[in-house]
Amino acid sequence: MEYKSAIRPETKERIQYHIALKPGDISRYILLPGDPDRVPKISSLWDSYKAVGKHREYLTHTGYYKGVKISACSTGIGSPAAAIAVEELANIGADTLIRVGSTGSIQPEIELGDLIITTAAVRLEGTTKQYVRIEYPAVASYEVVAALVEAAETLGYRYHVGITATTDSFYCGQARPGYKGYWQSWMNSLIPDLQKARVLNFEMEAAAILTLASLYGLRAGAVCAVYADRVRNRFAVKGEREAAKVACEAVKILSEWDKAKEQKGKKWWHPSATR
Repeated sequence: MEYKSAIRPETKERIQYHIALKPGDISRYILLPGDPDRVPKISSLWDSYKAVGKHREYLTHTGYYKGVKISACSTGIGSPAAAIAVEELANIGADTLIRVGSTGSIQPEIELGDLIITTAAVRLEGTTKQYVRIEYPAVASYEVVAALVEAAETLGYRYHVGITATTDSFYCGQARPGYKGYWQSWMNSLIPDLQKARVLNFEMEAAAILTLASLYGLRAGAVCAVYADRVRNRFAVKGEREAAKVACEAVKILSEWDKAKEQKGKKWWHPSATR
């Protein structure tokens, strides 16, 4: 396959190098699970779907959910791979991105299987530092946050809303001992300091997705199911389907809001815009 250049590795048909997709393959609304195995679990909730791309960790399905065109593209583990997905999906028409993942909670009121809707992320990863100075905030679109909250309320799921910490390391970076108990003194204060700052959870992609979306004028948010309870040291795979359903329903809600904005000639959604 021949690509245009080393700077812009896409074919003349605009097939993107990493995700192996071109314009028309995806919806403007994209769900971003990390695990490729989560993509078919998400698309099984839709009215219909088809597989449109599979390359490396990037598996993509596109279909319809309650009449709204929707896509899901896996990003693998970590911010570097998530940033590549955002870059290439934006190149071919995505403008709304919702991370659908798993997470570890660090606040006592959060239970296994609960959902966490991210409003912003502490940038404890390295990818975004290569895009913009560290003081720049990783903040979610208020429209996406509101749609996720509306969806969780409508579906009756337990959820929490607040700030997430994104790390590059699942182990030491989240204050888990490394191989043979490897430990550094700064790890002792990581969780207590974040708890006092009212941070809700650890995960590994949100900061990159949110930061790039803000830089590029896109909308982004995140909803994650709590698999790890770091307060009580418990772990269970719970809430995956609930997180997927909330994300899908949020896309339907955003589509309705977008149509209402267009009809009223408004750029920004606000409650009275849909009355």
